[in-house]
Amino acid sequence: MNTSKIAARLAELCRQGQFETAQKELYANDAISIEPHATPAFEKETHGLDAIIKKGHKFESMVEQMHSFTVSEPLVAGNSFAVIMGMDVTMKGHDRMNMSELCVYEVNKEGKIVSERFLM
Repeated sequence: MNTSKIAARLAELCRQGQFETAQKELYANDAISIEPHATPAFEKETHGLDAIIKKGHKFESMVEQMHSFTVSEPLVAGNSFAVIMGMDVTMKGHDRMNMSELCVYEVNKEGKIVSERFLM
């Protein structure tokens, strides 16, 4: 699968809320996930597909209610692509908030996502 097809598939699965399916289908086993900075909830870097999936479960456990979730059309350049993900969410113990992040992905020669980076 080329980068454009991977980008389209990731956007499609994320729009359906199928994040773990996207990770298992599209990510390399040694993928890395990079946050803007470390927080009490998450390290700055998460290494390996299993750890990335666990990170997703942890985030989901922190959500009280997801009011809406959007994913832009991907912008592809070479072996990288980016989407904007937007959330209207209430996190447990917090007020409702809108979050928007630029998500940048890198794809290897085998057609697997090897890195994701979230920028806010």
